[in-house]
Amino acid sequence: MASTAFYSYRKTSFAQRVAWLLEASRILEAEKAEFGKIMTAEMGKTLVSAVAEAEKSAWGCRFYAEYAERFLADESVATNAGSSYVQYEPLGPVLAIMPWNFPFWQVFRFAAPALMAGNVGLLKHASNVPQCALKIEEIFLRAGFPDGVFTTLLISSDSVRQVIEDPRVRAVTLTGSEPAGRQVASIAGRNLKKTVLELGGSDPFIVMPGANLDEAISTAVKARNVNNGQSCIAAKRFIIAQPIADEFEKRFTQAMSACTVGDPMLPATDIGPLATPAILEELHELVTDAVARGARLITGGRCLDRSGNFYAPTVLADVPKNARAYREELFGPVAVLYKVKNIDDAIGLANDSPFGLGSSAWTNDESEQKRFIDELEAGSVFINGMVASDPRLPFGGVKNSGYGRELSIHGIREFANVKTVWIK
Repeated sequence: MASTAFYSYRKTSFAQRVAWLLEASRILEAEKAEFGKIMTAEMGKTLVSAVAEAEKSAWGCRFYAEYAERFLADESVATNAGSSYVQYEPLGPVLAIMPWNFPFWQVFRFAAPALMAGNVGLLKHASNVPQCALKIEEIFLRAGFPDGVFTTLLISSDSVRQVIEDPRVRAVTLTGSEPAGRQVASIAGRNLKKTVLELGGSDPFIVMPGANLDEAISTAVKARNVNNGQSCIAAKRFIIAQPIADEFEKRFTQAMSACTVGDPMLPATDIGPLATPAILEELHELVTDAVARGARLITGGRCLDRSGNFYAPTVLADVPKNARAYREELFGPVAVLYKVKNIDDAIGLANDSPFGLGSSAWTNDESEQKRFIDELEAGSVFINGMVASDPRLPFGGVKNSGYGRELSIHGIREFANVKTVWIK
């Protein structure tokens, strides 16, 4: 159905696509409380953050409704031809393999630009959020998009290879783990299909002596615990300059310990349950391994003795290089603290990771800011702020965090045929 739908849908006008996408945005806003409850029930994020996710998805739709035509406009290029220009055309059906941690936003940040570009979408969502997957397809249908333009595939992971290999599928985008990214890239590569991969992260959060410490600490707690700590761009490694390291450790640990862990439906809850028992078990194994190898456990470090996948907010320090937690992503409310002598050591430690998604550096020294911007190996550098995705800015990583970009003008052009036109 998607392949058939594409050949008629690609001929629709930008004005028609804008109308449909704005209606999808309206539905998201109007029913954000209902959508939030579905997200919370399926994967455990706090209801407050789930409602905010529906709102952000609506924003993403409005952004591309406003800017897509401009982003994809023909670009004249002066050559020896009578006329020459670059034209952006849709590719066809694009398969999106999406994760459970942001079950609405991850999908809409792919779908809004892809559909506005004239592509059609196939969604293979995570197996633990099927209601989210079906609700998203329903939203697009209710908004007026034709049948087959956006289709949810309730299939197993074992069936994904067959979909990627289908000649009607023209490209693939995946947000997920590094092993999943390698597997999808391998299959797509053998079939010569474009891919965009947004994979894991172990984002550094660097604090220098001249930073606003109050603001840095309050933001650090939010940055580590966003989405119950289950975010690729959550701050995970806190790299603190020695002159302020002891104070940061004390106050940060107090703030982490004070977080309320409990029912994600309650507005007072800061951290809800992890998404699955397996994620809880893996997180605890990483913490246990780090402590066994010499890391200092400052607070937490245990599964909470209650029904559900709850983990105590945890702070580790001095994790050695032979610990798994030094190299692997901690997906849950566990922070790792490091002390460094100077900015050289801070940058060196920040870059000593297989990942390169986001990074946050806190300093009011302009020369230090420039060094962080120029030398941190990451897809984004936030100075005195928390890393977050924004429809107006490109999003993606380097190294084992993937390749390609989502969002902004760069995201919508990832799944376009950049066609050269030359007329004598």
